[in-house]
Amino acid sequence: MSHDVRTRLSAIRREFHRHPEPSWCEIQTTARIVEELSRIGVDRVAIGRDALASDHRMAVPSEETLAEWHDRAAAAGVDDDVLAATADGHTGCVAVVELGEGPTVGLRVDMDAVSMVESDEPGHRPADEGFRSETAGYMHACGHDAHAAIGLGVVEAVKASDFSGTFKCFFQPAEEVAGGGKPMAESGHVDDVEYLFACHLGLGYPTGTVVASATEPLAMAHLTATFEGAAAHAGKDPSGGTNAMQAMATGVQNAYGIARHGDGMTRVNFGRVAGGSASNVIAEEITLDGEVRGETTALMEYTRSELERILYAAAEVHGCDVVIRRISESIRVDSDPVLGALVADVARGVDGVDSVVPEAPLGASEDVTFLMKHVHDRGGRAAYVIVGGDHPTSHQTPTFDVDERSLGVAVELLSSAIVNVGANRP
Repeated sequence: MSHDVRTRLSAIRREFHRHPEPSWCEIQTTARIVEELSRIGVDRVAIGRDALASDHRMAVPSEETLAEWHDRAAAAGVDDDVLAATADGHTGCVAVVELGEGPTVGLRVDMDAVSMVESDEPGHRPADEGFRSETAGYMHACGHDAHAAIGLGVVEAVKASDFSGTFKCFFQPAEEVAGGGKPMAESGHVDDVEYLFACHLGLGYPTGTVVASATEPLAMAHLTATFEGAAAHAGKDPSGGTNAMQAMATGVQNAYGIARHGDGMTRVNFGRVAGGSASNVIAEEITLDGEVRGETTALMEYTRSELERILYAAAEVHGCDVVIRRISESIRVDSDPVLGALVADVARGVDGVDSVVPEAPLGASEDVTFLMKHVHDRGGRAAYVIVGGDHPTSHQTPTFDVDERSLGVAVELLSSAIVNVGANRP
């Protein structure tokens, strides 16, 4: 890969990094991707609502939040057509390159940021080199800025290659909340995909390492539980109310005691709680945000069912009501071993790769599994690839950054694998 291409990949990744947008609000990001696809000269681009099955979206923000980000994008000069296509929480796009007879091969990359304040301390490279987040309260702390840049690099590389077939690149929104994978899988754009690749940078692997087939992603579900009681003065009338705070605390404590399952690993966690009014008032309403995970989809569903049972019981014990909302979920789907083996063979010939791990557990959750299942159910093959990349701190931290050398490695690896699939149809 030429120095000019690497420089362009780095530049666009840094542009994405400076302008992070959360799930279902990635309007400027979508617009910038569409601009680059136009420059590359793809055959078709489906944008926003045309790229998604709207009814299958999960974890969509409030109308007020969506309107706020829409207004931000408009103020930043986003094209009116893109603003219309992405309205009301319909972000992302699908790029199509048609290069003659052959299989339809897909690549999925994600593009959303997380709610986190990026470090401005000396030594944090984005701050030192002028591409720290300019969006207060949000940053790319998981590498999705790099993933979007890689997707564009692969589109351009495949278009310029001798690939024979149809290539589709899925720029998927809302991965961080497990909300965008299913609507993209159900959009119709995946129906003819025979081979699908997905990619993630880093994940603890150093630059130069490739995991050709990531397996065992954890199935996961997000939920919220709102406990509703009755307020009263905590000093004068402590028995006059029903304490939503107590109900919430009971539910949390008991949930961490959910019985482990004999069929495999499960997880439960609560990461946020909000509510109440003052220290001298019996709390009337408390909302709890949590998640469950499982080694399989069935184990996730077992844990979710147990959690909901416990939360309902906690509310009843304290004379409260509870409203539980299922926000989003992802399922477990493993990489296809044949396609993983092809990636491993290709990786051994990629400049900058010095270690190839044929297979390793992902150990996290990913909603690309909905796309992978869609492909598998139709007799196709899908593989999740990890491209190692040094990062100074772990994912989802204020000082996270990626080694930009990994961008070129990922583009060369994925584009070469796509060309190989087109020629050999494993």
